[in-house]
Amino acid sequence: MDTKENNHHTVPVYIHACAMNSALGNGLQESAERLALGFSPDMCLQSGWLSDGVSLVGKVKSQLPEIDPALEYKNTRNNRLALSALLQIEPQIAQAIKQYGADRIAVIVGTSTSGIADGETALSVKQQTGQFPDDYHYQQQELGDLGEFVSDYFQLSGPVYTISTACSSSGRVFLSAKRLLKAGIVDAVLVGGADSLCKLTINGFNGLEALSDQLCAPFSENRKGINIGEAAAFMLLSLQKNDTGLALLGAGDSSDAHHISAPQPEGKGAIAAMQKALNDAHLQAAQIGYINAHGTATKLNDLMEAKAIYALFGDTVPVSSTKPLTGHALGTASMLEACICFLLLEQKLDLPVQINDGCYDPALPPLSFVQGKQKLQKNAILSNSFAFGGNNISLIFGGADE
Repeated sequence: MDTKENNHHTVPVYIHACAMNSALGNGLQESAERLALGFSPDMCLQSGWLSDGVSLVGKVKSQLPEIDPALEYKNTRNNRLALSALLQIEPQIAQAIKQYGADRIAVIVGTSTSGIADGETALSVKQQTGQFPDDYHYQQQELGDLGEFVSDYFQLSGPVYTISTACSSSGRVFLSAKRLLKAGIVDAVLVGGADSLCKLTINGFNGLEALSDQLCAPFSENRKGINIGEAAAFMLLSLQKNDTGLALLGAGDSSDAHHISAPQPEGKGAIAAMQKALNDAHLQAAQIGYINAHGTATKLNDLMEAKAIYALFGDTVPVSSTKPLTGHALGTASMLEACICFLLLEQKLDLPVQINDGCYDPALPPLSFVQGKQKLQKNAILSNSFAFGGNNISLIFGGADE
């Protein structure tokens, strides 16, 4: 079956706006420029996160907007980071409110850190002074705070919830959004994620011996582990056709529950998620033009993912990981990389080069890593996110009218 024939059987979820702020850049344009360069200066060594030594992190360097005093209990760095991206698409959100009504727009977001960084600061103040700061409230670090903030800021009254499934959090929002839209419960969904740097996650990964003090090198024989990054990324979705035809074509998930922190070695859950995404999009593996790999640069994840991709796609589809440009944005990784896929499709950029030291691990299957200037040959991109606990998500983006 060809793409036109396939799309007759599926209803795409159209992307009406896209926004992002990460170490890759603030906004679509800066992010596209750095993506084309294959370099992000905001991937940098910093001290202060670990009790000893430095950590290479993906740090958002842009000035973040202030939050209105009326929402003072939601004034966290994580929410300010989210707002920095949301303001990029405020006109489109306002138009959706005017068109559909505030009660017909849902907010579904993913996060794994919420306002933990502010909680760490507040706890430090309490240790020193005996009291929490006046502007601190425990709800700031509740996982649901991000969704509530977004909904409150735009005065939306549709469904609102926050998903937290580790690194797949903001990928799963697409599944939930798709269900709400196709059930007719809402007319538009604001999906996204925001995660900010905090000591809890950086020290946690360091405790797992999964943290690298050098730029991460996915699929390299010499890979040492991940770089943590912070990011906010959002999309506005609806079933109404847009001007570009760009849409979420398919989504697949699985939960292999193999281990709390290690992936199923043969990639069974990853294969299931990718195959479900292909089935949902009514596409064959041969119709995918590029795979944005989860590519964390950890030994077990890279091996599992390479096996899974090879099992379904062989060595015929271009593959790369963009985490050396952004860091691993935890619960926001899926949405951040969805926005990268959107950029590739919308601006017809060269595919992201596979960044590492050039020493590809010979233990991995021979994937077709992007190594030079290469254009997207087929207008469909698959993006993977594989999380702790075996919670897997695969998303397919592309032109719905091709």
